[in-house]
Amino acid sequence: MGAQLCSQADAEVPPETLRFHAEAKGAQVYLDAQRSTACRCATFHDGIVFSQRPVRPGERVALRVLEHQGGWCGGLRVGFTRLDPARVQAPSLPPFVCPDLEQQSPTWAAMLPDGCALAGDLVCFWVNRRGWLCAQVNAGPRLLLRKGVRMGAPLWAVMDVYGTTKAIELLDPAASAFSTAVPWALRKDTQRPEPEATAGEECVICLHRTADTCLVPCGHTHFCSHCAWRVFAEMAKCPVCRWEIEAVVPAPGPPDMRTGEGLPVWVADWA
Repeated sequence: MGAQLCSQADAEVPPETLRFHAEAKGAQVYLDAQRSTACRCATFHDGIVFSQRPVRPGERVALRVLEHQGGWCGGLRVGFTRLDPARVQAPSLPPFVCPDLEQQSPTWAAMLPDGCALAGDLVCFWVNRRGWLCAQVNAGPRLLLRKGVRMGAPLWAVMDVYGTTKAIELLDPAASAFSTAVPWALRKDTQRPEPEATAGEECVICLHRTADTCLVPCGHTHFCSHCAWRVFAEMAKCPVCRWEIEAVVPAPGPPDMRTGEGLPVWVADWA
């Protein structure tokens, strides 16, 4: 009976508050004394940081973007890794979490959608028991960033203070104001304008914005960023070939609007 009570008490002990790992960090990262704030000092890379302890399946990692810096492309990356930061030599860290650290270790990370990692934004991300990396920005909808995170071993949170993201602060998910923050998707003042397409360059889903976005790994570029992120969040399968989507990135070069590939009829359901 006594052993059972001790076991129950241990199970109810709240986890240690998440902080950044003191030693395992990119060459450009500065941490404050509490290890709750990470700032990239210069350039746009070498901003990888880890949590100081493993994160449980379903446990939310919450952070606030403190500073946004223009002049770069891309922003905050978030994810999880089996790489124990206590065993990481800081000089050995690569400049980027995607794809460098992913190629070197069992790491799964993704970039947040354009326009949602601005100063003041509240970001919450987690991995569920199915191995899906999910996120929520402010009070917006839940986003599926990617699938395929391998479960069954400890996972540490990993973040890349990259590009336009200059500084972040770890928060207590229970105390943060996600319920009252304005959803990033509804902030008209921060939306990246998407020009109407000229003939032959239209997104095959909405038919009026420019097809400027590429789905990874299949490489199809028939979609505007708005529709591509919508497809990624809701079903994570390419509407053209049905391959699972792992990431959404800007398309290189002019839109590829090849004809004769037999677009499925159900693409119209997304319009």
